[in-house]
Amino acid sequence: MGNSELDIEEIRTFVEVADAGGISSAALRLGVAKSIVSRRLFRLESELGVQLLARTTRGAALTEAGVTFRDYAARVCAEIDAAREAILPAGDLRGRLRVALPVSFGPTHFAPILAEMARRHPQLQIHTSYSDRFVDLITEGYDCAIRVGYLQDSNLIARRVGPIYGKLVASPDYVKAHGSPETPEELVAREALMQGTETWQLMDGDKIITVRPQGRFKADNGTALVAAATAGLGIAYLPDSLTHEHVASGALVPVMTRYPPPPAGAYVIRPPGQHPARKIRVLTELLMEYCEPAPHPA
Repeated sequence: MGNSELDIEEIRTFVEVADAGGISSAALRLGVAKSIVSRRLFRLESELGVQLLARTTRGAALTEAGVTFRDYAARVCAEIDAAREAILPAGDLRGRLRVALPVSFGPTHFAPILAEMARRHPQLQIHTSYSDRFVDLITEGYDCAIRVGYLQDSNLIARRVGPIYGKLVASPDYVKAHGSPETPEELVAREALMQGTETWQLMDGDKIITVRPQGRFKADNGTALVAAATAGLGIAYLPDSLTHEHVASGALVPVMTRYPPPPAGAYVIRPPGQHPARKIRVLTELLMEYCEPAPHPA
């Protein structure tokens, strides 16, 4: 082993490969070519005189030395990031922020807030990806995601940034043909338009009731469910931001108003780690500033 120094870029690259589970995912996260990632790893291993990764058909697995080194390396990177943040002019953000957002809400609700963040921080690169599928933040290399609804348990860290109001709606034609359901039992007997196999929560006074709707039309996208509802295919449970224009024009009517759904939440989700990067804290604060004041729509 030579007497040259360990390189922070190589150390950071190794941590990304270890966390992403492979060279391709790490290259995506770092925004560089796979060949560059491989070269940095090779140099780091030469420098340390040990093999950190065992290349496998499925990607790269950490060797025993790699597992030990990863924890130290991650701490070094976190310390350097914290040091960089500490000496930046107050409020200045740089680097890259990768955010995953839902298609059904992202472009209308959250895109303007991310644009405002980019305007305030000219050194910051913001890369957003819009998808209604459940993105794996860690392997796909996102700094954070914005999610809407009721959160599943997971090892990710969630911060609620605001309420999201929704209601059950159907087209006037559907109501004319099938009647408007008055009770949860009647609702279950109707045709529901759903994202998947979800349950719906409704309020009975202060009590929350859970119903399991049934239906033949499913879509993993809220805008597609609005189209199905206006076409008279059934009853959908949708956020007000997607339905208010259709309700105002009379293309959709609220149903089951005696049993409204409880407000859902908008959340910033991030992988577990020491402390959130300042860019994630700034995004969270900005979202709270924009989302919280919204009064309950009539």
